[in-house]
Amino acid sequence: MALASPNGRERNRKIVTRGDGAGAAGVDPQQLWLSPGRPARGRKPSFSREAITAAAVALADAEGLEAVTMRRVASQVGAGVMSLYSYAPDKDTLLELMVDHVSGELPTTDPLTGDWRTDLKAIGHLQRALMLRHPWLPTALSARRTLGPHSLAFLERVLAALRPTRLDGAAKLEVFSLLTGFVAGHVGYEITQAAAADSPDRAAAEARYLAAVAADGHHPELAKALAAPGHPPAPDATFARLLDRLIDGLDTD
Repeated sequence: MALASPNGRERNRKIVTRGDGAGAAGVDPQQLWLSPGRPARGRKPSFSREAITAAAVALADAEGLEAVTMRRVASQVGAGVMSLYSYAPDKDTLLELMVDHVSGELPTTDPLTGDWRTDLKAIGHLQRALMLRHPWLPTALSARRTLGPHSLAFLERVLAALRPTRLDGAAKLEVFSLLTGFVAGHVGYEITQAAAADSPDRAAAEARYLAAVAADGHHPELAKALAAPGHPPAPDATFARLLDRLIDGLDTD
């Protein structure tokens, strides 16, 4: 849960593999985050856990999560595949490292305004910008994630932003999870829409389909909505409007 898991459910288990083969039982957060970053015995290797994680992030940024295999990452850092297992024994562990690594890009020391809604909206915009820089992140967050050091620092900031509310600790964590789930879902939709825009034929086919459905007489409300004048708003404006609705509607009593 670097940015908080959007739905709190384990999904996409097919990406959780050791050596991209046998299944993993899960990640022990204490062992992952409180243990040394390199093997305690043997000769000091020419690479580090940080280098492995950065290489995996670069692969995911360029080619998507599907490209992140232990073999590809090992090739990027100039190591043998088996040597990586001392740092990341399975792909699930590697994803934990990747999520926390990019979470380090989120600012945690900028002063808060004291207006929790304003601060929470700013946090939502920061999360969106991070996910747009790393389009694989919403998918990676769909499974429960642990809290690494960068994730903990950002969570601490969010809890501080919610201090002026009357929410208890559990409710504050729920708000953070709700916000992150909204941002992840919206960014996933933005990415899908951007891909569709690159396919004019597909977009035209969808428009023809909706026009036919609206004209069949069985969907009058949809017909009214589609007939309303206006141009598609800019993605930034759409996100800001929906984020305002979410946060302004939160009940803190």
